[in-house]
Amino acid sequence: MFDTIIIDNNSQEIQYCFPGNNLSCFKDIKPKVEYAVLYVFISLASVFTVFLNLLVIISISHFKKLHTPTNLLILSLAVADLIVGLIVIPLMGIRFIESCWYFGETFCSLFVFIIFIVVTASLGNLVFISVDRYIAVSDPLRYTVMVTTDKVVCCIIINWLCCGIYSVIILHNTMFYPETHDRCYGDCSVSFNFEHFVTDLIVTFVAPSSVIMSIYVKIFCVAEHQAKVVNSVAGVSRSQRKAGKTLGIVVTVFFMCWIPYYIVTLIEGNASTESIEFNVTCWIVYMNSCMNPLIYALFYKWFRISAKHIVTLKILNPSSEYFSLFLQERFVSGLCPSTLKV
Repeated sequence: MFDTIIIDNNSQEIQYCFPGNNLSCFKDIKPKVEYAVLYVFISLASVFTVFLNLLVIISISHFKKLHTPTNLLILSLAVADLIVGLIVIPLMGIRFIESCWYFGETFCSLFVFIIFIVVTASLGNLVFISVDRYIAVSDPLRYTVMVTTDKVVCCIIINWLCCGIYSVIILHNTMFYPETHDRCYGDCSVSFNFEHFVTDLIVTFVAPSSVIMSIYVKIFCVAEHQAKVVNSVAGVSRSQRKAGKTLGIVVTVFFMCWIPYYIVTLIEGNASTESIEFNVTCWIVYMNSCMNPLIYALFYKWFRISAKHIVTLKILNPSSEYFSLFLQERFVSGLCPSTLKV
């Protein structure tokens, strides 16, 4: 399929992505076993991510009991993660394995835009979820008044719009003036100057991380205070411990996925070639999209029950949207029911 050139010095075969183009990029040659292993991994990662997030989307969209403000935020997060599993992971996988971009310059610009908007939207959803949890824990009696479905929908729309505008601004040259980038034909990458990199670092990591960390610290403080005040109610203590454990997992996974990427990026700077370390940290960030439904849904009974209904096709039954998903949950005194349906 590709023309082959022999390098006399090293007797090493080099292939071109587009042999008919003088500006074509070189194609890396990998062993057949490595190709097979990588394609299996990419396929499983994509299917697993799509499947988990589809379960969350179908559950929240279908069952009336799950139409709560908090679950709308989880739905928005699942949509962003679904796009990652459906588009980003497969195409980035092909680009990584083949070391070539075969989908054209125009789609390259669109693809980079999709990556930026879904990643930033996912981070924005995490921030809104942390704010929602803080209100639910700190002021449960007024939670239903302060957090309504209409307000949450507005926040979701604003989040996606802001992420789209930011992505267009930060990728302006890449999207509208790709010819200004010094790269070979068959490459699809983004190169930032130092100012753009610092801006992206602040917007997509420093700012959301600071907000999330400060809110979670406040949540832990409020939960500890409430446990001391109402320690005679065993249910409250159990609920707070469960909330603390889940939030701890959220924070830990979030930073485990993003910190390595930014450390490698800071060390390497605007390197002309992508290192193994950079590719590995990028994939860790992408894999966070299949971890999110596990963190925000799989730990809760309503997801396990709704997933069972979906897999067994019980949702096709008449009036299945009214199935009760909380039969095994008990109302905890002093907490709003909405805080239990997360």
